[in-house]
Amino acid sequence: MPIYLPSVGMEVHAEFATHSKMFCRCPVAFGGEPNTRVCPICLGLPGTLPVPNRAAIEMVLRAALALNCTIAMDSIFHRKNYFYPDIPKGYQISQYGDTNPLGYDGYLDIGSKRIHIRRVHLEEDTGKLLHLPSGESGVDYNRAGTPLMEIVTEFPPDIVDPDEAKEYLSQLRQILVYLGVCDGKMEEGSLRCEPNISVRLEGAETYGTKTELKNLNSFRSVQLGVAYEVNRQTAVLERGEDVIQETRGWNEQKEASYLMRVKESENDYRYFPDPDLIPMQFEESYIDELRKTIPELPLAKTQRYKNDLGLSDYDANLLTADKNWSAYFEEALALGGDAKVVCNWMNSDFAKLLNEAGIAASESKITPNHLVDLTKLIANGDISGKTAKEVFSESFKTGGLPSAIVKDKGLTQVSDDSAIRAIVGKVLDDHPDLVEKYRSGQTNVKGFLVGQVMKNSGGRANPGMVQKLIDEELEKRQ
Repeated sequence: MPIYLPSVGMEVHAEFATHSKMFCRCPVAFGGEPNTRVCPICLGLPGTLPVPNRAAIEMVLRAALALNCTIAMDSIFHRKNYFYPDIPKGYQISQYGDTNPLGYDGYLDIGSKRIHIRRVHLEEDTGKLLHLPSGESGVDYNRAGTPLMEIVTEFPPDIVDPDEAKEYLSQLRQILVYLGVCDGKMEEGSLRCEPNISVRLEGAETYGTKTELKNLNSFRSVQLGVAYEVNRQTAVLERGEDVIQETRGWNEQKEASYLMRVKESENDYRYFPDPDLIPMQFEESYIDELRKTIPELPLAKTQRYKNDLGLSDYDANLLTADKNWSAYFEEALALGGDAKVVCNWMNSDFAKLLNEAGIAASESKITPNHLVDLTKLIANGDISGKTAKEVFSESFKTGGLPSAIVKDKGLTQVSDDSAIRAIVGKVLDDHPDLVEKYRSGQTNVKGFLVGQVMKNSGGRANPGMVQKLIDEELEKRQ
């Protein structure tokens, strides 16, 4: 049976976290009443002139630097002409293919594999078509003109299966969120992916005809969509038919793609330089200053957590998966928290309580100071691990500092030798039969005796000392 090899090129669109649109001062926001954030410029009315958004240009340059791109020191905007209802001007201001994109020849490492990036360029977003229950359609231009970055992987593609496509998008999203250039909210359309999928026979010198899946907005959709298209195209070739170059939509409920339109060729867009926008030119010193603003990125942070703090792969990846979660951890370390202990509490008890409450760490009453306070109580022997869990749960509900809760409720762990020894002696006196069984070799009764000592101490006795003193007192009674 012939073997078919998939290839996946990725086009990712990220809306920038700017306050205003790309070429006008209209505000950028999600939702709202249709056509309330528009002006003559973003509606493309005659006589208007666009003015580039400096913040958006800086954001795309920072993203390109973070993706190891070469920066084009001279770059221009083009007009991409096509006539859809969601394009008010009849053209989109973009950057033509490989002609002076702001960033080019970059890469992103996913695990041990390097995914090469062909270009990173800046453009404006389109409007949004509304298909109404009545069967009519409308258009909302609130989104038209929003700054948009497109990141395109290199050809021939490095990505060869659905899992790699998902991982690439996941790590790319992390970088953009860490940079603060995009909020990464795929469900709101801030980050959208358009995989270009093709299959070819093993050993074939040329790549197969590609199809494009349009506007996927979740990691799951990317993974399932790529897998579906690989299987669909393979079946088409197996029937002896040709794969048609086309744009396809994705039906989330049916988990299947469907034809939207036959794919346009580059010539159909009739690109030409936008005469209303002057060329962009950058100095090396300006790029160097932007490079200094790039924070520690997820991959480097993960490596530091493992190499310098001794965390496992699993824990380091959990901490860096979310920018705010990592910032919480860093703040706890700055307050004197032990890295491994803080990490254990964050990735277990704290994460569980947050998940049950359906909130983020920033919305909870637990601050990094609360967590460090708790871990120091444990380290100093003031409370046991069991008591710590109870105190932390109470702290999560009330916002009280763990040390204050321990003091108010008298939960301080008893570590006084004479006090615990007295309780041990009483328990042994109350259970002479168990002492006798222990002496005859039934050492499993010791667990019950330890439990009785903890019960008589109200759970406050130092467990380690209880174990030690029971051993000593039983030895005396041999």
